[in-house]
Amino acid sequence: MDLPTVDQIAARAAAVRRTLDEAAARAGRDPAGVRIVAITKGWPIEVCRAARDAGLTALGENRVQEALPKVAALPDLAWHLVGHLQSNKARAAAAAFAWIHSVDSAALLRRLDAAAHDAGSRPRALLQVNVTGEATKSGFDPRALADAAVVAAVRDTRSIEVVGLMTIAAAGGDPRPAFTRLRGLRDELEQRAGIALPELSMGMSGDAAIAVEEGATVVRIGTALFGARPAGGG
Repeated sequence: MDLPTVDQIAARAAAVRRTLDEAAARAGRDPAGVRIVAITKGWPIEVCRAARDAGLTALGENRVQEALPKVAALPDLAWHLVGHLQSNKARAAAAAFAWIHSVDSAALLRRLDAAAHDAGSRPRALLQVNVTGEATKSGFDPRALADAAVVAAVRDTRSIEVVGLMTIAAAGGDPRPAFTRLRGLRDELEQRAGIALPELSMGMSGDAAIAVEEGATVVRIGTALFGARPAGGG
């Protein structure tokens, strides 16, 4: 299949940006407070370069091993890990990524914090919350965010900065309740931990505008920028 060109990606990114800006305006928000992470999972390095040349500066990957050659080839970009992170990949993730969206346990957060300390890196972290309760999704049970161990892990990190929460809405149906709930959970955790958690990573190509209306600061966009991933691309 043909790979998307720089001009195609730039035009699509402009269209996505207009949609997000309009959503922010409807919500009375500053559009500058919404950032796009371009999801390059399954795409070759050539597409990552094209995304950079189209003006996209934050790229997201689902798997550490797939991402590492891309990070090495394009170290000037801000790389985001948005997929499930196994604890045995924590050291590599802490060294490679500027943002890790998928922290799903206090133990993983502590392990990442120790790995970042050893690597001399300072990634930002988001706690992934399984707001919809789907068995196929990773993330904290929403009730677990009240646990003292979780609150302490969020508050006491040395090298990782916990900056907010992330979720994935259920496919089909209205995603708005999931996004609204994540915002409420973030507000509650801020109070318990006594720290600011300004970031909400929620919304993808099909529901990003609704996510922005509900407070998203980071949206994860793949298909709307690059088209359908190539077969076998993950």
